[in-house]
Amino acid sequence: MDFNVKKLASGAGLFFTRAVQFTEEKLGQAEKTELDAHFENLMSRADCTKLWTEKIFRQTEVLLQPNPIDHTGARIEEFFYEKLDMKVPSRVTNPQLLGQYMQDAAKDFGPGTPYGSTLIKVGECERRLGAAEREFLQTSAISFLTPLRNFLEGDWRTISKERRLLENLRLDLDACKARLKKAKLAEAKAALWTEEVEKAEHELRVAQTEFDRQAEVTRLLLEGISSTHVNHLRCLHEFVEAQAAYYKMCHLHMQDLQKELASCDDDMLPNAFTLNSAPSAAAAPGSSPEGAGSPAETDTLNIEEVQAPATGTRKAKVLYDYDAADSSELSLLADELITVYTVPGMDSDWLIGERGNQKGKVPVTYLELLS
Repeated sequence: MDFNVKKLASGAGLFFTRAVQFTEEKLGQAEKTELDAHFENLMSRADCTKLWTEKIFRQTEVLLQPNPIDHTGARIEEFFYEKLDMKVPSRVTNPQLLGQYMQDAAKDFGPGTPYGSTLIKVGECERRLGAAEREFLQTSAISFLTPLRNFLEGDWRTISKERRLLENLRLDLDACKARLKKAKLAEAKAALWTEEVEKAEHELRVAQTEFDRQAEVTRLLLEGISSTHVNHLRCLHEFVEAQAAYYKMCHLHMQDLQKELASCDDDMLPNAFTLNSAPSAAAAPGSSPEGAGSPAETDTLNIEEVQAPATGTRKAKVLYDYDAADSSELSLLADELITVYTVPGMDSDWLIGERGNQKGKVPVTYLELLS
């Protein structure tokens, strides 16, 4: 008990001495041991590394887990699984959940209906997008987030601890210098203070030795920031590769879905480009049935044969580039102007577009109709 009291009293006295030294330095009443320029540059670089690593880490977390509530819950769940030394289960991503809802809805609406069958296809694509997202999240967390977190929670804490210790030893060193200076001034007035000077000189040598040793330890840790930059650079490359692979996979999935839906739309749409094989339906008004061609000749009509109606044509501005899925469609370039019109029985999501001698189906969502 006595030992603890003495230790507590000693610690309190040391703390008080450091506080006095720090205060007097701030007031300009005491000298301060300055670190060399190289050491100061190392500390400045370390502080900068910590600041931006923390910002990049936090914002990457937001990117990979944008919902703060879900993110907090996920972190708590991960914490418990780590404590129990168990593997964290794979979570359902938002696109996967959306895809499941779409496919469940299709069962109620009827998978054989146009809407139901389309829901199934889009839902399956969303589930594939969700699987790609989950793989991207897992890869990025391991290759990029984890190294940044390890630095902030490991290396940086060690550096901060050693820097605090160095600062304390620096205060002790300067306090010893101040005591020695006072002892020498007193010695000049009375020879009885010689013993006090020797004690102050011994304390100063001990403090200088401890400070130099701690400065070397801290310097080595700060110089290790260069290795940290090299490691984070490698992790950044891996993050970019994972992100590029993820977006490429999403693009491929969406292209496949667009082609599949376009093909299905062609099958489900009433064929606006088919003529009745009966001569009376194929013949122009006022012409005789005998003047019409044979059924084989008039059964189908190419897109080029569709004539624009006398009324109902409009100008339209193309909003986005569009690549025709087949020969019945017209490819579009953003910002160009084309003439559009509809034909009886045609789906409302499509129009017939004309550009010079070219003609074909175009999606309405890619157009801005002009008056």
